Amino acid sequence: MKFKTHLIAAAALCAAAVSVQAQTVRIANQGDSLSMDPHSLNESLQLSVTGNVYEALVGRNKDLSVAPGLATSWKQTSPTVWRFELRKGVLFHDGTPFTADDVVFSFARTQVDGSDMKSYTNDFKEVRKINDHTVEIETKAPFPILPDVISLVYIMSKKWCETNQATRPVDRRKGVENAASFRANGTGPYRLRERQPNVRTTFIRNGAYWGKIDGNVQEVVFTPIGNDATRVAALLSGEIDVMEPVPVQDIDKVNGSANAKVLVAPELRTIFLGMDQKRDELLYSSVKGKNPFKDKRVRQAFYQAIDIEGIQKTVMRGASKPTALMVGPGINGFVADMNKRLPFDPEASKKLLADAGYPQGFEVTMNCPNDRYVNDARICQTVAANLARVGVKINLAAETKGTYFPKILRRDTSFYLLGWTPGTYDAHNALNALMACVDDKGAGQFNLGAYCNPEVDKLTRAIQSETDKPKRNKMIVDAFKAHADDVGHLPLHQQSLAWGVQKNVDLVQLADNFMPFKWISVKKSGA
Repeated sequence: MKFKTHLIAAAALCAAAVSVQAQTVRIANQGDSLSMDPHSLNESLQLSVTGNVYEALVGRNKDLSVAPGLATSWKQTSPTVWRFELRKGVLFHDGTPFTADDVVFSFARTQVDGSDMKSYTNDFKEVRKINDHTVEIETKAPFPILPDVISLVYIMSKKWCETNQATRPVDRRKGVENAASFRANGTGPYRLRERQPNVRTTFIRNGAYWGKIDGNVQEVVFTPIGNDATRVAALLSGEIDVMEPVPVQDIDKVNGSANAKVLVAPELRTIFLGMDQKRDELLYSSVKGKNPFKDKRVRQAFYQAIDIEGIQKTVMRGASKPTALMVGPGINGFVADMNKRLPFDPEASKKLLADAGYPQGFEVTMNCPNDRYVNDARICQTVAANLARVGVKINLAAETKGTYFPKILRRDTSFYLLGWTPGTYDAHNALNALMACVDDKGAGQFNLGAYCNPEVDKLTRAIQSETDKPKRNKMIVDAFKAHADDVGHLPLHQQSLAWGVQKNVDLVQLADNFMPFKWISVKKSGA
């Protein structure tokens, strides 16, 4: 009998161990979230990670439609005023109650120097407190898509930020850090337990969370693994449970393994190249006294020198869709009929360069991340090789995103690669952030080459306030056409998502490449 009791006890211990193991998920990415500050960098990975700790007034459902978040409801009380009723009984992770004061503070925080979220709130006239659980947002002009726009503007605790000298966001351009870089105090379903930048970040389930957590995960261990082969090996060995991205060349290998699989789907992100079109003399170039990128013929020559079909076939192995637009399918305002690229034509490229006064080409530095997008460094290498064939010598500067983003966000670049997913899932976001003339309020905040066309600007402002959908969509077409006619940027492709997961893991793969921990479950061994 005693022996039997020991067996039962041992079995119980094993079951408990399996249960604990099943409630931990280990996630690896090729790069790290650069900060825990939700306003310091408008980058999908950082917003995805911090979005498990912090929340916005408006959230997203599994189909990316808007859902109540820290606001339970909202309505327009006039063409330029939105009223939001705030959720009651919500606590920040330190136990402080969430109120309207935190909302007013957080929106103001997005507009100060150092914030990377200005483009989401640049057209706000005032955010005001009506009472502890009601706020109004007044905009400078009618803004019918405002709830969609603020779904990535996360709310911070006013009291916590003041206590920890973190009332301003950390400035990624200057390398300045503060308490919000390494610590976090949100209202979200997970709490930050440990932060070791570029090594490991650990989150634990928030037992006092106001909402429903569908998954069973109690602990999330997030680890950056930059080397593709090491990351794949960790998945195949069971060392990690989820990885992103799976290199396109390893998808079949992972799918052929016993315990892991790859989830592949289209992503809303567009990968493109930008050029400095503002400086009178181009930096990091052999051309002195002028800026060749100010000449449309040069921009078009670069465009037509790029073999995008070759990139799709050899670099992306079919896991991309070449594009002529700065937004892709799935974004409101995308028009398939407009998505026709200029032809790949090196001879036409050479003639355009000669006509612009550069018959022998010229030399310029290209900035590129090597751990942010799918095969980003290889894409840049291929673009450099393409341009070499028409006489342009590219000095490729590929680096980790930790140093890459601060550099290009300072506009310390002549030619760069960037990816963009409109956080509103609407074309206005790309127009306002990427193509609008740069101002000090947030318009054109990621228009890092300072492209400027007053007609595009005028249309962008009109699109923001237009409520008639057919009329609005026609304006979007006109704005995209004007930008394309200018060759304002060089769109490349939409990349595909490829997440590697253990077969005992259930999660939701969103087209914006966000990964909510609250929708992840790990099945028990043998289940």
